[in-house]
Amino acid sequence: MDYIYNQLLEFNMDITWAGYLSLIIMVLFILFVCIIANFISKKVVIRVITKIVQNTKFRWDDMLLERKVFHKLSHIVPAIIIYFFAFAFPESFQNLIQKVSIAYLIIMGLVIINSALNAMNDIYQTYEVSRTKPIKGYIQVVKIIIITLGIIMVIANLIGKSPLLLLSGIGALSAVFMLVFRDSLLGLVAGIQLSTNDMVQVGDWIEMPKYGADGDIIDISLNTVKVQNFDKTITMIPSYALISDSFINWRGMQTSGGRRIKRSLFIDKNSISFCTEEMINNFKNIHYLSDYVTLRESEIAEYNTRNKINHSNRVNGRTLTNIGVFRAYISNYLRHHPGINQDMTLMVRQLAPTENGLPLEIYAFTNDTQWAVYETVQADIFDHLFAVAAEFGIQLFQNPTGNDFKKIVDV
Repeated sequence: MDYIYNQLLEFNMDITWAGYLSLIIMVLFILFVCIIANFISKKVVIRVITKIVQNTKFRWDDMLLERKVFHKLSHIVPAIIIYFFAFAFPESFQNLIQKVSIAYLIIMGLVIINSALNAMNDIYQTYEVSRTKPIKGYIQVVKIIIITLGIIMVIANLIGKSPLLLLSGIGALSAVFMLVFRDSLLGLVAGIQLSTNDMVQVGDWIEMPKYGADGDIIDISLNTVKVQNFDKTITMIPSYALISDSFINWRGMQTSGGRRIKRSLFIDKNSISFCTEEMINNFKNIHYLSDYVTLRESEIAEYNTRNKINHSNRVNGRTLTNIGVFRAYISNYLRHHPGINQDMTLMVRQLAPTENGLPLEIYAFTNDTQWAVYETVQADIFDHLFAVAAEFGIQLFQNPTGNDFKKIVDV
């Protein structure tokens, strides 16, 4: 700058104007150098790096390129040039220019580290272990620590004090930091427990009525767990809520290979009766009952004969009932149904009678856990049972409807 100043004086320029003009020329020269350096780094160096990365067989360098880590590195070059050219300015400007340059370098360093950490998380997510052990929450903690330290360094640089002096004052502000970062600290502890105990993973179907969540986990971060509900809405659950509150994780069902059917038919108790000979002969013609009825008939006849049962009254001894035969039919029907998992619990049981009739509960598991398939299999089973109940003299219970009253009036 002194050289430019002396050259201007040789042209008999006023001293004041020569000082201002030399300063402007120096600033323009530095801007020109920065523009050239930035152009070379972005248009030449970055393009070369991009081609090298695209030609490699590794995946991690592609992640760095997608997160623009190399592009952000190019922003450091102008700051370094300005820092070294600060010596060309008067002493009153040198200190200010260097401090601003260093502050800019620190800020850009934080931006680059942030992008690199994001790329690290992207690289980790390409591995299968990321589903069971996500590290996004830990990376966010590292970001908070690095950004906090970076801000302290920027402030310390601008005020000309040691960063250690500012760090010593943080102890007095610990209560404030605990309040400000309360959710983050709770989220960090929750994230460690969730990961250690393998409580949730990305892709798990969870149900948490308190927060209106019923769907698949699509993201686990430091503070929140993002759930995409089945109606395609998004619910954000605080991470620590998964530790403090109860929720249902359906992963066990999905990995077991079977999804439970637990639904009842309500039988009108007035329709339950002993089987007549006509009914028994009719049951023998039903594919899933012929062997059962023949076997039970022989067992009952043998029992009644051995115990000299008086057959004049059907109350004596053992006799087939329509509800018992119907229950056996349902059991055999389920054991031959292609959509039922035969390796898991399968039973048809009676529950305690209610004012709505006798509940005949089906407890079984489908062999496909997909929601649509499960609902189809379940509906197919009950469609059949509703239609076939009348063949056993069974009436299903339902509360009276308008049509029932209309029939009474018509009669």
